[in-house]
Amino acid sequence: MSKYVPDILSRRWVIVAPSRLSRPDHISAKSKKQSLCPFCPGNEHVSPGEVFRIGKGEKDQKGWVVRVIPNKYPITDYHEVIIHSPHEDKDIEHLSASHVESILKAYRERFNYYRKKGQVLIFCNHGEGSGASIHHPHSQLVVIPSQINLDTLTREPLNNIVEDNTFFYTYCPDFSQWPYEIWIAPKKEGAHFGDLTDKQIVDLSTLLKKTVRQLETIYEKNRFANMSFGYNYYIYPHSNWYLRIIPRFVHRAGFELGTGLNVNIVDPTTAAMEYKGMEMRMVNVLDKLKKKSSYF
Repeated sequence: MSKYVPDILSRRWVIVAPSRLSRPDHISAKSKKQSLCPFCPGNEHVSPGEVFRIGKGEKDQKGWVVRVIPNKYPITDYHEVIIHSPHEDKDIEHLSASHVESILKAYRERFNYYRKKGQVLIFCNHGEGSGASIHHPHSQLVVIPSQINLDTLTREPLNNIVEDNTFFYTYCPDFSQWPYEIWIAPKKEGAHFGDLTDKQIVDLSTLLKKTVRQLETIYEKNRFANMSFGYNYYIYPHSNWYLRIIPRFVHRAGFELGTGLNVNIVDPTTAAMEYKGMEMRMVNVLDKLKKKSSYF
């Protein structure tokens, strides 16, 4: 069981979850050679029994396209893992658009299953620098009691638009806290993520896949601080939802941890222009990013 500990003055909370200490580390090269991946087809027997799947086959057998299982090392009382695909080395940026639609439909299904039980947060950690402990691409869902005050940002104003389609915008908010941070937000305000229609999921999957692929291109071009490609994203759990993608191109250290202030060394306007593919003279900015990465 997890324990919620409040700070009375700031109204912030800490979750004490000792079970997380037992998580396996499949990210390091040594561990990957020695460990059986619990998320790969054929290894369903080594993971907790599935609670949802998209695809063919019997429960806990091969044939799935997207698979959802309880997290063996939970942070909260309700904590699930959404396994993106049977492919250990393919994630959203390299899967088909229709497959990304299936991932988002699994998100919607599980969000709606839990939405009356508390605050449903869906998040993804991709890569070693993002906090992922298993290489096989996956997302997670946690349910946080309604009385817990979350420190999550509400939707930022629409600035530095990169792209839009029928239902969504992608943009780099002026308040971006990380280099190349980018948000996807619905044009219609006020809804919850679980209210998405199938048509909206088609549009969202297209933008999500394209945006992460653009982010990977930016990474490959600049190779920030010799860090592996990594990012986090999460879906805001309340009304007026958005999907926030945070690239992990720099580390946070003492200044940020000590002050609560974030230093973003790439202007969001410049980031938006590079996402658009516009030719920019960014050598000075990128050189500064590479030189300062040791500080971060």
